[in-house]
Amino acid sequence: MAPGVVWVAALLACTLPLARLFADDHQDGTLEQLLLSSHPLPLLVLGKIAAHWCGSVLLLVLISPLLALQFDLSASATGVLFLTLLIGSPVLSLVGAIGAALTLGLRGGGVLTSLLTLPLVIPVLIFGAGAVEAHNAGLGVGGHFSLLGALLLVSLFAAPLVTSAALRISME
Repeated sequence: MAPGVVWVAALLACTLPLARLFADDHQDGTLEQLLLSSHPLPLLVLGKIAAHWCGSVLLLVLISPLLALQFDLSASATGVLFLTLLIGSPVLSLVGAIGAALTLGLRGGGVLTSLLTLPLVIPVLIFGAGAVEAHNAGLGVGGHFSLLGALLLVSLFAAPLVTSAALRISME
C-alpha cells in the first residue's frame, strides 16, 4: 500500500498548485510579454514547468526514503520508489501544465484542470507504484522503468509544444 500512498501524495502535490501555474502571468500581463518574446515559447514554458516541479514535487521525491521507512519498505524497495518518483513525477507536472493552459482564465479552472489531467496521469501512477510492488514480489522492474522513461520522453517533447499552443489560443 505504501507506494500507492506516496504516488497519490505526489499527484496531489503536483495538481494542487497547477491552477496558479499560468494564472498570475495571465492576470498581470506577463503572459502576453512571453508570447511576444523573441525566445521560443516552448522553452519558456518548459522552464516554468521545471520550476513548478522543483517547487512542488521535488521535496516529496527527496523525502520519499523517509516516507518509505515509515511504511517499513526494504532498502531496495525504497530505492525503486525513489527512482520511480524521480522519473515519473515530472510527467505529472508536464501533463498538468497542458491542463492548466487549457483552462487558463476560466472560473473554477482548478477543478477542471484536475478532471482533464487525471485520466492522463493514471498510467504514471500505475507503473510507478507497480514497479515497487513488482520488486517486492521478486519480479523484474525493467518494464516499469522503461514505460516511465518513455512517458517522460514523450511528455518532455510534446507537453511544451501543446502547452504553448494552448496558451496562444487562450490569449486570443
